[in-house]
Amino acid sequence: MNSKATPLNLLRRLAVVLLLTGVVGGSHAAEPNTYRIGAGDLLSIVVFGEPDLSLDKVRVGTNGTVSFPLLGEISVSNLTPTELEASLDERLRDGYLNKPKITVSILEYRMFYVSGEVKKPGGYNYVEGLTVRKAVALAGGFTVRGSESKLKKIAEGEPGKEIKVDMDSAVGPGDILTVGESFF
Repeated sequence: MNSKATPLNLLRRLAVVLLLTGVVGGSHAAEPNTYRIGAGDLLSIVVFGEPDLSLDKVRVGTNGTVSFPLLGEISVSNLTPTELEASLDERLRDGYLNKPKITVSILEYRMFYVSGEVKKPGGYNYVEGLTVRKAVALAGGFTVRGSESKLKKIAEGEPGKEIKVDMDSAVGPGDILTVGESFF
């Protein structure tokens, strides 16, 4: 077998590495690593082999913190699950454990809100892949005066900045969707 480092062989090897790591292809496995934890999320934090340090279910408080054994109140807001794992690993290595193995999972995402001309305005638990169309369906659909063309969203991280959206726009956790009234 000839294993010369030709440009074609290098390209093939790169393609295999990218496919295996999920960088290319249709995999959505990387999405949880980009999700930012916030107040209201329900987390599971498992420290393998250390049941006293594991938290089966812990809700992130309004101040963006959780109470963790040995470490007290720790700030988790705006971290990805992977960043939180790394932070906990570092803190637990500092005088508590030699090689902690930590997994952070999001059991329940925080709410998003729908107001205006929908049948059941209110807060709903976020689900991955949520669009305006799906959010309106969760809120019972449009009222007779609801307008599919008068949709606005305030993103969680940008309070006060209302943007016009369409039915296929993404809705994130903590976002506020407002359905306007149509005039016939």
